[in-house]
Amino acid sequence: MADRPALKVVTVDESEGVPTSPQLPSSDSSTVPADSVHAPDPDRLTALAEFAAGAGHEINNPLGTIIGRAQQLLKDETDPRKRQALASIGAQAWRIRDMIGDVMLFARPPQPVCEQVEVQKRLLRVLQTWSRDPAQQQISIDWVVPDSLVVWADPVQFDVVLTELFRNSAQALGGAGVIRVAAQLLDENNRVRLIIADRGDGFSDLERQHAFDPFFSGRQAGRGLGFGLCKVWRIVTLHGGQLHIRCEAGKETQFVMEWPVGPRNPGRLEL
Repeated sequence: MADRPALKVVTVDESEGVPTSPQLPSSDSSTVPADSVHAPDPDRLTALAEFAAGAGHEINNPLGTIIGRAQQLLKDETDPRKRQALASIGAQAWRIRDMIGDVMLFARPPQPVCEQVEVQKRLLRVLQTWSRDPAQQQISIDWVVPDSLVVWADPVQFDVVLTELFRNSAQALGGAGVIRVAAQLLDENNRVRLIIADRGDGFSDLERQHAFDPFFSGRQAGRGLGFGLCKVWRIVTLHGGQLHIRCEAGKETQFVMEWPVGPRNPGRLEL
């Protein structure tokens, strides 16, 4: 049986903050500069919302028919090649349906139902699920998170953010390597900074600028091409937070998030 990912648990006292060990992504206490946060074009978001509202339903209906018919034929088919072809048809139809679902969720996301969320507990919850995925057996996650650190977040959506960023880093690492997580409280602006880092394929300046744009088609093969990063950006901004990417040649790629620690006006985006 393959070894599961190494879940390296390092607990630090809240007063000590996040250590800047070379084994973890370093973190300073300055706020994320506004000009480094590359948001999707508002006009394109509006167009996406209109598409999702009108075309999503129309596309899902025939997809449901294709999926159902492929599953029905698969039950009685004995030829291995035909079974493989039917399974592929069904899988690709599901993929299209999932993509449409992502578009609709991105364009018209539900407002977060926020509460005090303990970052360390949610991280452990996500890692427990992560460790059961056979595709992640060669990924190790090292983390340092103060055990009393909290953010003001929708717990389900917070889990989605962690999961999607882990998935993106794992893809960049080619399925083997180390993902590093660090968190600290930024006292001067009452926020928590959370960093997820890897040494996989990085981003060019152009790719970084459009990383959260669902319409951008120039991403390299090493990073996720779907809606993962777009969903992360959407959720973080809906919570009144910030997200940006630090990436320099030969160094770690860092996803840097800042979350409010208490109730505040959420970043509601009306389209």
